[in-house]
Amino acid sequence: MSRDNYEVIIGLEVHAELSTKTKIFCSCPTEFGAAPNTHVCPICMAMPGTLPVLNEKVVEYAVKAGLATNCEISRDSKNDRKNYFYPDLPKAYQISQFDKPLCEHGYVEIDTEEGKKKIRLTRIHIEEDAGKLNHDDFGGGSLVDLNRAGVPLIEIVSEPDIRSSEEAEKYLRKLKSILEYIEVSDCKMQEGSLRADVNVSVRKKGDTKLGTRTEMKNMNSFKSITRAIEYEVDRQIDVLEDGGIIEQETLRWDDVSGKTFPMRDKEDAQDYRYFPDPDLVAIKLSEEYIENIKKSLPELPESRKQRYLEEYKLSEKDANIITSSKYLSDLFEGAIKICNNPKAVNNWIISDISRILNETEMEPIEIPFDSKQLAKLVMLIDKGTISSSIAKKVLVEMFEHPRDPEDIIDEKGWVQISDEGAIKDVVLKVLEANPQSVADYKGGKDKALGYLVGQAMKETRGKANPQMLNKMFLEELKK
Repeated sequence: MSRDNYEVIIGLEVHAELSTKTKIFCSCPTEFGAAPNTHVCPICMAMPGTLPVLNEKVVEYAVKAGLATNCEISRDSKNDRKNYFYPDLPKAYQISQFDKPLCEHGYVEIDTEEGKKKIRLTRIHIEEDAGKLNHDDFGGGSLVDLNRAGVPLIEIVSEPDIRSSEEAEKYLRKLKSILEYIEVSDCKMQEGSLRADVNVSVRKKGDTKLGTRTEMKNMNSFKSITRAIEYEVDRQIDVLEDGGIIEQETLRWDDVSGKTFPMRDKEDAQDYRYFPDPDLVAIKLSEEYIENIKKSLPELPESRKQRYLEEYKLSEKDANIITSSKYLSDLFEGAIKICNNPKAVNNWIISDISRILNETEMEPIEIPFDSKQLAKLVMLIDKGTISSSIAKKVLVEMFEHPRDPEDIIDEKGWVQISDEGAIKDVVLKVLEANPQSVADYKGGKDKALGYLVGQAMKETRGKANPQMLNKMFLEELKK
């Protein structure tokens, strides 16, 4: 099998739960994590005789998302019934949008090795979420929780413009970042607020006709999505190389085995028997309504990145990392307003904070301290209260047991030693214990000074002021 002979074609359907306080067609709350079936009412449980009423905030948020992704906004839209049987959707149809979505023909720009690339969007439409089945392996049955039924979603459908798992991840991260900035979704993937259906096909290079696609449903982790795409591409190429044909089907990705398994034949639009929902009026939007939403849009990641490059002289790489998440970007901006040290704040976010997020697999939204506390940490180093090495330990504590950095320093007794007499005692002790390093330094080996300073830091458990140590060692060594 040679991948080089094939072109990979990927299209993504991204579902983002909207951050409205209430559901799309009733006034039940949308918060995550409530006891099963406590955020329900006759409307979202589809009791006979109940009627849906469209939540206006859902339309506003969808239009916001459309404007932020360069879409054309429809002045005349409607809701449709999408008919299929899901045991966790009590109506046995989903209210969605078919031929008149709210937003069409947009694009999201990503950075690739060849430069910027536009991933076109076919549409963004509104719909209701389904409930959730909890499978009981011991009881041999399934229990349904309808808290999520009726939670508002936008579905963002891309054109098949994505050519690799790397591009798919970049596109998803960019989309997630835009939705966070405009505050229409919290995008918490671990809570299912952002999930993607991944459509994959392959074709021989040079072919213009698209290959048969398979779809992997409801994926909510970047790592799983990239692994699933890689596996599915290899599987399809193997089938074609062996003279087989690709079946159009819906697949389930198993993260443990790292393989896809067939679930059912893939439905097409005609299988859903769409028709306009007779219980809901058409959605008519005025120019003024759309213009007002356009004016309310905040600064988006691309323009914020540009500002950081010019205003704070950040490197392109650092600006990309910080603006990739609204929460990191807000942490950065909030901290520099207080401590006025953009370089230091940038370094903390890019190095230690990003490292801890990666190691713990936390999202930036889960950072347990705010910009005031980060600014305080930077100011404590600037004032000489603590050394940089102590500050690293303080940061770990701020993640593990969130509290004010000053309280941590007091509790742990980590205040930096800046008393000249105390430091001089340590310097003399280290010099006496390391005659070889003293001789090496005097013989022209400058590295010996670093070793001596390191020994002194060890002696004081990282609490000595490093600048004062350096200065005193040099004074003593010149004698």
